[in-house]
Formats: sequence, structure tokens, C-alpha cells
Amino acid sequence: MPIVKFTMAKVSINLATGSIQKEELIVGIDLGTTNSLIAFINPENNPQVINDMGKGVLVPSIVHFDSNNGEIKVGNEAKEFLITDPQNTIFSVKRLLGRSYKDIQNYKNFFSYKVIDDNTESLVKIKVGDKFYTPIELSGLILKELKERAEHALKTPVNRAVITVPAYFNDSQRQATRDAGKLAGLDVLRIVNEPTAASLAYGIGLNPNETKTIAVYDLGGGTFDVSILQIQNGIFEVLATNGNTFLGGDDFDSAIVDYWIEKNQLNKAEVSNNQELSQQLRLKAEETKKAFTHQSLVNNKIGEIWCTMDRTTFESLILSKVNETISCCLNALNDAKLTVEQIDEVIMVGGSTRIGLVKKMVSDFFKRPLHNQVNPDKVVALGAAIQADVLAGNRTDILLLDVTPLSLGIETIGGLMDVIITRNSKVPTKAGRQYTTSIDGQVNMKIAVYQGERDLVKENRKLAEFELKGIPAMPAGFPKVDINFLLNADGILKVQALELRSGIKQEVEVKPTYGITDEQVEQMLLDSITHAKSDVDQRMLIEAKTEGEQMIYTVERFLQKNNHFLTDIEITDTNNYLQNLKNILLSDDKDAIHKSIDNLNDFTRPFAERLMDEAIAVAMKGKRFE
Repeated sequence: MPIVKFTMAKVSINLATGSIQKEELIVGIDLGTTNSLIAFINPENNPQVINDMGKGVLVPSIVHFDSNNGEIKVGNEAKEFLITDPQNTIFSVKRLLGRSYKDIQNYKNFFSYKVIDDNTESLVKIKVGDKFYTPIELSGLILKELKERAEHALKTPVNRAVITVPAYFNDSQRQATRDAGKLAGLDVLRIVNEPTAASLAYGIGLNPNETKTIAVYDLGGGTFDVSILQIQNGIFEVLATNGNTFLGGDDFDSAIVDYWIEKNQLNKAEVSNNQELSQQLRLKAEETKKAFTHQSLVNNKIGEIWCTMDRTTFESLILSKVNETISCCLNALNDAKLTVEQIDEVIMVGGSTRIGLVKKMVSDFFKRPLHNQVNPDKVVALGAAIQADVLAGNRTDILLLDVTPLSLGIETIGGLMDVIITRNSKVPTKAGRQYTTSIDGQVNMKIAVYQGERDLVKENRKLAEFELKGIPAMPAGFPKVDINFLLNADGILKVQALELRSGIKQEVEVKPTYGITDEQVEQMLLDSITHAKSDVDQRMLIEAKTEGEQMIYTVERFLQKNNHFLTDIEITDTNNYLQNLKNILLSDDKDAIHKSIDNLNDFTRPFAERLMDEAIAVAMKGKRFE
């Protein structure tokens, strides 16, 4: 039974380290919530951010879709449309990477574009006109813009990259970042934690004889994390991380906007519904926040709306949020079993660390001066370039541990490859994910293990297959099956499957690299980049069809059990929506499938809400008569 889960140059690879040979140019990329940057090691052997055609080093992480001619603009050119065409201008997409709608529903009003609510654990989609995009596709467009800027500035092809992510990102978010890079035509050699990159930018960890314990405080536009790192013999070990992937400078902007709405006696709901005004206020708030780094009073106006504030008021508005970050610092220290006195260095990362209150509170907490000499917007990208230089084999002062040369994963529904251990992961390593069944009463689960970089398992190398038998018969989605991959230093992979409710377990051992040559590895990597666009298109079509089939299954079961709660007209209309979805599933139009799913979901959602309300009313009535 299937498992359900929520033209480039020849590659020259050293299989012992998983690294590319010296002649390869490898860039470092900071894919940010607000802005993104790309950096490289220049001829003087120094890390340098790229400023292509004088546009500046910061590339706004914004994508605009022109509804008239279909043209896509990314970066500086897209930013101007935040006010004039907000529903077709996507920003802060990093906040959506690897997340389901349920993860972000409390923040849905933050976005001026439509984030699809499919009432499932599926990853979010963004609707623009009649098309549906994933955060992976949108991030891929931003990365492609960075790649093109670098190629134009450096006059050389750029095919390899190190991309940084917050230390707080989970496996799903890291894999989504890798997929976005692949879609942009980049071979992502490694996903590096932003704190590690920042440390390298300050030269901390470059001396193999140095032993230090450092704290990296990273407050960006949309995410915050603090990491406690121990650096010894050139090896970075993360002792603890803490933070909030929904806390950042955007929240400071929102606090300013809310203040202005209250002071001008505006209706908050009406402002939220007016997308153009909302964006004007948000951008003006961002401008005001930045102004407080060098002035104490801002006095502006949008139409008849006064946008006035002083620095003291601003600091009072953000104090609770900054206090949250300090609490995270304390939690990280506790998790690392360290005291403030045991921290040798504190590094500040992210544009929001320019705020005076932030710097003062962090310095007071750690009781020491801060490292903030390097531009906090650039520091992560510069460090990523240094890490890229390590992978290129140009540095020997940082230890590069042995890594697995190809990704390892399992087959999921629709013949898709779900990666569990990514290429270039250090060995030994362990990783796992949780899966469930796709149909009611399913008692067996086939687990097929593959090695490779393609999205479809038929394009990858099959290593093993076994069956987990005896799963308790339960409704679809109820069984919880943990699948864990354990890869030892000798390259032996042990795959374990455990059904948590019953304790039923099965495992198999395989040797992933047996019988595969260096040339075959190179060809598999080459194919994964060459076919990235078509692979992703196929994956998204399969996922859309799978989602549609599950939607049909769910709605039909709902009708069977609860049709007495519905009117004849509601039942007829629901069946019409169902038939429309069934017909469209026969096509290969991903956007049409998503649109039909969205229409069916919007139409039937009130039924479920009404049923829940009636159930609560009955329960409360029974309680009153006890």
C-alpha cells in the first residue's frame, strides 16, 4: 500500500568528502525573509557580496506576477508593486517554506496575497490569479535571480551553492530550501546553519587550535533564533538552539501600524481589507523603524493618516517582543547547561539587530560587548561564501567530515521520492520522519528505499524493499509509523520502521554505495539539475492529483455519514463540485486541479463548521439537564 506524507558543466566530485574539486566556483547564499544576498571568495581570497549592475547587495525577497502579460519580476523591480498590486506581489515567502496552513493560520492576515486553506496538513500554496504556487517555486525564483546576478557580475556560470537557513528550521523546511535551489538550477552542496556562517564571517572557528563557546543572536525580518555553538579544532557543534520562526522585524512593523491605526481612530478590519493601504502603512512602518537608528522622531503622513512616532514610543511597543528573544537566550543557555559567564563571544546577525534597544538588552543579558562590526545584513552571506570555499577544497584549516554523496529516501504515494538523509550529510548520521496510511483499514505498508537526487523514484536507484505487516486496522491517517535511517561511518544504512501504537517493528540493512562508480554519481547529480524543472512539475502534478483524490474520499465519506444534516440542494451542489473535481483529475492541469479542490473546500467548509456547532449545542444542552 502507498505511503502518505504530510546545462551545466561536468561535476568533479571527491567521494571521500562529497566536495567539489578546486576549479569549481561555489557561491554562498543567504536566502532571507526580507532580503537575500549572494557572495563569493574574490581573487584576493576574501569573501565579498555581489552588487550586480549597481542594484545594491540586498535583493528584496519579493516576487511580482503581472496579471496582464504574465511577466515575473523578482527583487528590486518587484518591490514597487507591494502597494500598487499587493495581491499579485509575494513577500516573506521564507515564512511559508515547509509549512502547512495550520502552521500559519494565526498569521494569515499578515499576507496581502491569498494563502490557500485546504484544512489539511498539506504544505501551503499561494494563489495568484488562476495559478497556484508553492513556497518552493517562489523561493526558486528568488534563488534564480541571485544566480543570474552572480553570473552577470562574475562573467562565469554559477552552478554550485551553499545556502543558509535559520538553525531553528526543521527537516521539512531544510528540504524545501534544497528543492528551491534545485529548481533554480543550483546544486546545493550543503544547507548551513546561519549561526555557523556568521561565526565564520567573524573569523571565529578558522583557527584549528581555538576553542570557544559563542552565542549567535539572529533577528531578521521574519525569524529569530539564538544558537549556542562550541568550536573546537575547526569543528562547529551546536549545543542548543532556541527561537521563533514567526518573530522578527515584520512584527515590529506590525506594532507600529497598529499604533497608528489606534491613534488615527481607524477600523482595523477595514484597513486589513484595504490591501493597498495596508501595504502603504507596512512600508511606512518599516521606514520609520529604520529611521530610529539615527533619529528620535518621525513625522509622516499617508493621505489623511498621521504617521507620527518617537523612539521612546517605538521601544515601548517592541519591548515585549525583544523580551521574548531574551527569554529564548535564557532557554538556549539552560538547554546547553551553560551560564552567561561561560559564553566567550556574542555575534549579532540580521537587520533588526541595528535597533538600539535590541543591542542594549542583548549586551546587558550576556554581560559583554557584542560583535556587530560586520554589516549584520551581509554577515551570513559572507560566512556562507567561506563555507563554500571549504567545500571547494581551498581551505584545509577547517575539518570537513566524510559525507554521503547521494540522498537517501523512500517511495511515497504517486511514486515520489521523499528524502530522509540529504546528500552531503555528515556521517555517521541518523534521520527519520513519520508517515501514515492512505486508506481505511490498511494493515501493511511497503517501504522501498532509494538513493538519488530525482523527484521520481523511477529515476533513482533502488536499494531495498520490505513490508511492515500487522498495522492495527484504523481509519486512514491514524496509524503513526516512524521510519528512521541510520547511516554509519562505513556507509552501511539501517532502515527501521516502527508503528507507534502497536510497537510493530521491521528493519533492513543495505550498503548505499555498493556497485556505483564515481562517474555514475556525477551523472546522477548532473541529471538532477538538468531535469529539475520537469521533475518538480511532475512532482507537483502528482501531489495535486493525490490531494484531489484524498479530498474526494474525505467529502464522500462526510456525505455518507452526515447527509441528514444537509439540504437536498446542498447535497446536489456538493456532488456537482465532486464530479467536476473527478473530471479535472483526468487532466494534467495542476492549477485547474488546485482550483477545483479550493472551490470544493470553500463550499463544504461551512457544513463541517455547522455540524461542529450542532454537536457542541447538543453537548451543552445535555450538560444543563444533568
